[in-house]
Amino acid sequence: MKDSYRKSLIVLPVVVLLGALLAVAGSQGGATLGGVPVFALAVAAAFIIQWLVFIPSFKAQTEKFYDLTGSLTYITITLLLLLLTPGIDARALLLGGMVLVWAVRLGSFLFRRISKAGKDDRFDEIKPSFVRFLNVWTIQGLWVTFTAAAAWVAMTSETRVALDAFALVGFLVWAAGFAFEVVADLQKSRFNADPANKGTFISTGLWAKSRHPNYFGEILVWIGVAIVAIPALNGWQWVALISPVFVILLLTKVSGVPLLEKKSDKKWGGQADYEAYKKDTPVLVPKL
Repeated sequence: MKDSYRKSLIVLPVVVLLGALLAVAGSQGGATLGGVPVFALAVAAAFIIQWLVFIPSFKAQTEKFYDLTGSLTYITITLLLLLLTPGIDARALLLGGMVLVWAVRLGSFLFRRISKAGKDDRFDEIKPSFVRFLNVWTIQGLWVTFTAAAAWVAMTSETRVALDAFALVGFLVWAAGFAFEVVADLQKSRFNADPANKGTFISTGLWAKSRHPNYFGEILVWIGVAIVAIPALNGWQWVALISPVFVILLLTKVSGVPLLEKKSDKKWGGQADYEAYKKDTPVLVPKL
């Protein structure tokens, strides 16, 4: 128990340090406001928003507003960057629009889901501990900044490039990913809402092509954003391309696919239909 507590104490400064390093690197060659880099202000705001919402959430012992806060952070900061960054151009507007559309859709979807479920059992062990619960909110601040890095750095960059082939290709990749994610989530929501499907797993629609089509769509979204951002990046700003890499690693190695695969194996492992589904259906990249 003591070892676990000590590890929790280490997480907070490490996560904040990673955010600070990204803020410093991504601010090089970027716009400033009152002498302070706009991108650095965005990173700081991402963490501060989480901490402000954490306080009442810890008191109420609820995780109900966790996912919603993450989405609202994307929305709030992206809007502020569009309003406060000098010399906003068409590429910055496009990037801002892509992030906003994605965040509004995902945020409303996740909030409806937890409102219907009433709770998220991932937080049951964490909520009673001030430090551990604070850590997950702080990590969300890092998740937001790392994920949005390519868009935010390009939006605040002093390098301005007219819309080009990168913008077109990136937008098309983003649009394909967004459509894939939306359709996959809709199909699963409808499947779960049908009482006849209680206790079974979905293997129809896009879920017949991939075991995690929503995550595949999510990855495409941020690859598309990064492609649009590329022409506006210079020097240390290239660190912003950590965005799609971070999303891929997070979803395939940490909190996405591994956790859901483990949960599914626990529920249906050994069932002939489930084992056949696993054998015939790719984990992530859809089969043709």
